[in-house]
Amino acid sequence: VPSWATMIVFNLSSYNPGPFILVGIPGLEQFHVWIGIPFCMIYIVAVMGNCILLYLIAGERSLHEPMFFFLSMLAMTDLILSTAGVPKTLSIFWLGAREITFPGCLTQMFFLHYSFVLDSAILMAMAFDRYVAICSPLRYTTILTPKTIIKIVVGISFRSFCIILPDVFLLTRLPFCRTRIIPHTYCEHIGVARLACADISINIWYGFCVPIMTVISDVILIAVSYALILSAVFRLPSRDARQKALGTCGSHVCVILLFYTPAFFSILAHRFGHNVSRTFHIMFANLYIVIPPALNPIVYGVKTKQIRDKVILLFSTKSTE
Repeated sequence: VPSWATMIVFNLSSYNPGPFILVGIPGLEQFHVWIGIPFCMIYIVAVMGNCILLYLIAGERSLHEPMFFFLSMLAMTDLILSTAGVPKTLSIFWLGAREITFPGCLTQMFFLHYSFVLDSAILMAMAFDRYVAICSPLRYTTILTPKTIIKIVVGISFRSFCIILPDVFLLTRLPFCRTRIIPHTYCEHIGVARLACADISINIWYGFCVPIMTVISDVILIAVSYALILSAVFRLPSRDARQKALGTCGSHVCVILLFYTPAFFSILAHRFGHNVSRTFHIMFANLYIVIPPALNPIVYGVKTKQIRDKVILLFSTKSTE
């Protein structure tokens, strides 16, 4: 057999290695069945909550505003984030279906990382929306026109895609000749890269620095937006006006804290928390992909008057039928 043919066969086999084994939560294998129950319940809440939110925003003309458009985008991204991880996790916990193909692993990894980076960008866009609404209320409709909103949506979606796609190519170039056991419930970039029998320094550099720098730049822009919002709010003459302005930001601030606090905790624990047990890391990583998507619609439902009124109306008409 010519040497070039051998090279092609080797490259193909290393590009598409055999299936990987997802362990689940190491150290808690005997409790997997029980751990799956709350996970499943929270996932159902996330799916139902976000679907109700999307249904209300799509069907109610009074909610066809930039803020609610971004909120519907957040709901869709949250559905992708939780659905990319939870069903497979439950199949590991309940059915013992621990195998995942290499293309399946790459697909799962892409959608988990993509929806995470996109969530961050949507929160930044929502902060910009609140800034315009409070600091330039008279110019709100002229600044945030439908055309501008479409540009923002396309821009942040494309940015997230361009940031995460290289992760896929960085993994396909690696040869996997040792163990294919992933001590996790889902595929994530560095976790898979660590199984390769090759130098993965570029994976570590890119996989850690680029998404983190993106998320940090989003956080900085959100902080700047809110600093400007607060300075504008405290210049308002009446107490009622101040409370109303802060009220419109309350739900967004809660969602920001829900998203970024555990994200940064997880990142720092990964990097510096060598005393933190792997079991805790993985449990936390699983809660992270399901709890914010479940709580976001609840926070907006409770804190935003327009949505709260529409939810009450939706369920009161259902019960009277």
